[in-house]
Amino acid sequence: MKTNILGLPVKESELIVTELNILLSNFQVYYQNLRGIHWNIRGKRFFDLHIKFEELYNDSQLKIDMIAERVLTLGGTPLHTFEDYIKNNQLTIGKNISIDEKAIHLIVNSLSYLLKIEREILIKSSEINDEGTNSMMSDFIAEQEKTIWMMQAWLEEEL
Repeated sequence: MKTNILGLPVKESELIVTELNILLSNFQVYYQNLRGIHWNIRGKRFFDLHIKFEELYNDSQLKIDMIAERVLTLGGTPLHTFEDYIKNNQLTIGKNISIDEKAIHLIVNSLSYLLKIEREILIKSSEINDEGTNSMMSDFIAEQEKTIWMMQAWLEEEL
């Protein structure tokens, strides 16, 4: 079996790069959705949500960079055009969302789909002992599961 400079099988690493680029594309759409709801949110919860959405988009921006750098580490090229992002995107595009509950539902649904992609990557990276990708996916999954729990708690609040 042919391995790369990291000692990982070349063919399987290329498949992980493809999956990471799909994750990267979906994260870029998630990021842009967060920017949009940050800019457009209205209502009595504006101040709290405006800050929270900024926190989330800053975090997603860091994750986007981490994903792209992992693609490079594995010997691939990260996707970097809007054309590629849209082609690979499976998330709902949140256009002109200004209502708090719609914004939170968009976040929960987006994170749920990102988790699906991340778990698929984790399975494939575990099979070849790609600890760098495993660790990154595990960290992402743990953080996003917690964010989903918090967002669902917010949606269930009583007024």
